[in-house]
Amino acid sequence: MINSIILIAASVAVVFAQYGEVNIQGNITFTQLLDGKTHVSGVIYGLPAGQYGFHVHEKGDITGGCLSTGAHFNPEHRDHGHPNDENRHVGDLGNVIFNSEGYSQLDFVDGKICLTGPNNILGRAVVLHEKEDDFGRTEHPDSRKTGNAGGRVACGVIGIL
Repeated sequence: MINSIILIAASVAVVFAQYGEVNIQGNITFTQLLDGKTHVSGVIYGLPAGQYGFHVHEKGDITGGCLSTGAHFNPEHRDHGHPNDENRHVGDLGNVIFNSEGYSQLDFVDGKICLTGPNNILGRAVVLHEKEDDFGRTEHPDSRKTGNAGGRVACGVIGIL
């Protein structure tokens, strides 16, 4: 028996930024699978070892840098959360982990984002934040809104492949 994956659509985002003296760059591919889930894969280079919040934001406008991408994509008007939580923003994709060489490899499947329908991320921006996402689980005033992930260090518009 041959196993195969049938995809409905695919898109890509090129992530880039100058953060202080560091160049951050990467390519991320979003592939919608037949079951409606979306496979996220790619690489990002340029940050010190650690975990950094990773979210889809509501706007694909990067004319003002990453600040013009708006808030986290949240069409269901929920609190910020972990990617496995039922109560979470659609755009809450958790953290990406950079190794000691400044390299991060992404390879996961998400059940909320998609490339069609009301949770469609095409034309929106993916944003890498300066701190680790706390998943809305701390007492910090920004926790349930943004995961207290801090400023935006890199972003890219999610476009059609």
